[in-house]
Parts: sequence; structure tokens; C-alpha cells
Amino acid sequence: MDLKTKVGAGVLAAAVSLVAAWEGRSLVAYADPVGIPTICEGYTHGVRLGDVATSAQCDVLTEQEVRKALAVVDGSTPGQLPDGMRVALASFVYNVGPGAYGGSTLLRRLRAGELKAACNELLRWVYAGGKKLRGLEWRRQAERQICLSSLR
Repeated sequence: MDLKTKVGAGVLAAAVSLVAAWEGRSLVAYADPVGIPTICEGYTHGVRLGDVATSAQCDVLTEQEVRKALAVVDGSTPGQLPDGMRVALASFVYNVGPGAYGGSTLLRRLRAGELKAACNELLRWVYAGGKKLRGLEWRRQAERQICLSSLR
């Protein structure tokens, strides 16, 4: 495995770990804070309340979705972002979705090369269903810290 592949695998593993830490795992589908049926680590696509998954299925789904989120991040700017920023933003995109990310001030700041300001934008994303959620505040603080740590 060459160095670029190892670094890429490390970023993916770090992003999966970050997502798992904040999403938590449920093997039985439940309604998230805004009522969306959710399973595993925040997986929502085609999920119905009462669905059941195994740990192995959750591992596969989470890695697959984090890969997609990382690809969105990597494809959204002309240059390569620092690894810590990629990890933090992959977690963010996993949580809010590529559409919200695509229309965000955060992305506009990234594209303008304002990396620190982009990291600071994470703190604005603490609402779900119009309600400020303490868990999202904590998650965004952690993502921001990881994001900024790669800029020092």
C-alpha cells in the first residue's frame, strides 16, 4: 500500500470513528429528533420504523455513507484540504446531507480559501426541526476543533 492510499484509509477510518462517536448505534430503527426513521449510525435512506440490522450491516452502511460524504467534501473544492478538515467535514456532511452542505456559507468560505472561517461556520449548524439541540452543539464543537487543528 503506497503512502497516499494509507493516508486516505486513515482519513476514512478517522471519519468513520468520528461519525460513530456522535451518531451512536441502534440496531432497531427509531425516529430521530425530527421524526425521520433512522438505524445504525444515523442511516436514513429507505428506513422504516421496526427495521432491524446486524452490527456487520451497520459497519458496511456507515463506511459506505462516510465514503460518500468524504467524496462530496473532496469534490467540492479545487484543491486538497488538510486531513483533519476532511475528517470533520465528512462527519458534518454525513449528518446534514450533501444538499445542505452544497448551499452553505461554510462551502462558500472553503472555496474562497477562508479555511479558518469555514471551520467556524460549523458552530452555526446546531438546529434540527427548528430546535437547538445540545447534542448537535457538542458535535459541532468537536468537528470545529478537529477542523481547526489541521490548520495550525
